[in-house]
Amino acid sequence: MRPDTAAALVAEVATAQGESRVPSVVAGVVRGGELVWTGTRGRFATADGGLPGVEVQYRVGSITKTLTAILVMQCRDDGLLSLNDAVGKHLPGIAFGDRTIRHLLAHSGGMNAEPEGPWWERNPGVTFDELTAAMDDSQAVGPADRRHHYSNLGYGLLGEIVARLRGLPWIELVQTRILNALEMRRTTYFPEAPAAEGFSVHPFSGQLVPEPAYDSGAMAPAGQLWSTIEDLARYASFWIDPVHEILSRDTVEEMAAPVASDPREGLTASYGLGLRLIADDPHLLIGHTGSMPGFLAGLFVDRVRRIGAVTLGNATYGRVASLAPDLLRILTTYEPPLTQEWVPEPNLAQGTDLLGQWYWGNTPLTISVSAGILQLTGGLTTRLSPLEPDLYLGRDGYLAGEKLHVIRTGNTISHLNIATFILTRTPYGD
Repeated sequence: MRPDTAAALVAEVATAQGESRVPSVVAGVVRGGELVWTGTRGRFATADGGLPGVEVQYRVGSITKTLTAILVMQCRDDGLLSLNDAVGKHLPGIAFGDRTIRHLLAHSGGMNAEPEGPWWERNPGVTFDELTAAMDDSQAVGPADRRHHYSNLGYGLLGEIVARLRGLPWIELVQTRILNALEMRRTTYFPEAPAAEGFSVHPFSGQLVPEPAYDSGAMAPAGQLWSTIEDLARYASFWIDPVHEILSRDTVEEMAAPVASDPREGLTASYGLGLRLIADDPHLLIGHTGSMPGFLAGLFVDRVRRIGAVTLGNATYGRVASLAPDLLRILTTYEPPLTQEWVPEPNLAQGTDLLGQWYWGNTPLTISVSAGILQLTGGLTTRLSPLEPDLYLGRDGYLAGEKLHVIRTGNTISHLNIATFILTRTPYGD
């Protein structure tokens, strides 16, 4: 990394720490699968002046939800559930049982944000039976699918669903199915030294006030975990280059597609399946923010530009979670990503006779190949994956999920048919 880039990143971290009065901040930038820069600011990771560092644990809050979402998608990919399953199918007799798993993942089910009872983040956790005994459909804030309404409670339910389906506690599933595979050895349920202390800052005196850090119990899948910058950098790299042992690239792309929007953010922010999405025109950042009493966190990546940023701090309030996208903007301003190096295309297993000019009525279209994948561009645009000879599947855009049929007369292509659109080699097939 160039010295001027590193200096600008340090300055941004210093501004965030100083202006929003955070006892300590640690940040990192990922590029091409590597942690290429780290920075710290502040002298109070602990009350006695322990310094922040890349090996120091902080509580990551709702970044935990992304791991719970991975466990849900693994169950879906293994055929244990459908995203359209009613929650009541897996948790019989529960309130909000008519909401779907998709609703809970995307916070679009109209559920209340927090469980009934004392504020769960600042009190000892309860069992799942105690959690659900206090639930009531009358607590809904609206019908499903009307709007995005963030619900921590929903992720408590999702954690229980995957635990029942796999027959193991939620944290064991996180450990065995995600953390071990990514070698995230410093991501744990409880803090393990060296670990930061959580603080709030008195608004007038500027003194540090210790915050509690309880076991969240049944709400752990919503925000329990502790981690480090080094571990979160590995996790950020996973979202850029998925490890098939954990999730396929297609499943990650599905999770990163918008499902629900936050009306307060206009068109700039939305939510996928367990992921926050930020439109950074013309790019898309995916990841999550996190907060628990005394802690703030942020993790966002740009999968196309293969960069990411992670931030951790030990304050209840401050510009830490939103700092990660700002660091990415600085990185790309000082060091714009290089255009990917061109290499000759591999030989196609099938589809070479589809390449070239096509027409949809009078509208010219082109089928070409990029990175070994057929690309339909023009008035209709999608990538095409082969399913069988003369049959392809649209991967994105308006034609996502639609099938392209190659219609032949003998060995010669007569026309293409995708979603009833007829493509011919000449205008109107003349």
